[in-house]
Amino acid sequence: MGASLGQRLDRSLARLGTNLLIPPLILLIPWTQEVIDQLLFRGGWNLPMEPRGPFIGVFTAPFSHSGFGHLLANSLMFLPLSWLVLTKGRRDYLAVWLGVYATAIPVWLFWPTASHGLSGVVYGLLGYLLLIGWLERRPLSLLLSVLCLISYGGVLPSLIPLFSPAGVSWIGHASGFAGGMLAAWGMHPTTQPSDTSKR
Repeated sequence: MGASLGQRLDRSLARLGTNLLIPPLILLIPWTQEVIDQLLFRGGWNLPMEPRGPFIGVFTAPFSHSGFGHLLANSLMFLPLSWLVLTKGRRDYLAVWLGVYATAIPVWLFWPTASHGLSGVVYGLLGYLLLIGWLERRPLSLLLSVLCLISYGGVLPSLIPLFSPAGVSWIGHASGFAGGMLAAWGMHPTTQPSDTSKR
């Protein structure tokens, strides 16, 4: 017999309890970078993903920001969305990061402007959470998707160039969102019950 919604929620919260420190520890990287940047380089030490620049920029861009305001705004969304994904497990969280990096590569190859910031990962986490519920069709996963749609649906228009503020890399948001959805699609088969039908 399958686990009840309450049992699944208990398991998800137990997984989250052991993972609560992961997102704050990750945030130590961009906050340390920004403090060093502002104190020693007066905001001139950035690590963006430049068009066909060094490939390392694909990996460093999420940890580089244009100032404390930029970093704070991303951090305030990164933490809750990270914790929500971690209720599903560390593998899902890692899958989102890998999906975001994978979809950033075409942007690095073909997009004409540089970009940086954690917002691509933020949108990746959101894309995962919005899609996983509809793929799994399980009560807890659907609850996560609906909760995220209600709480964060207001940022979705920034995926469209027309509604993206000037100076904001909408393509970074869109590619991150696609990476998160790719992660949800990739993780979905591993969460399905095995076929136990009798011959």
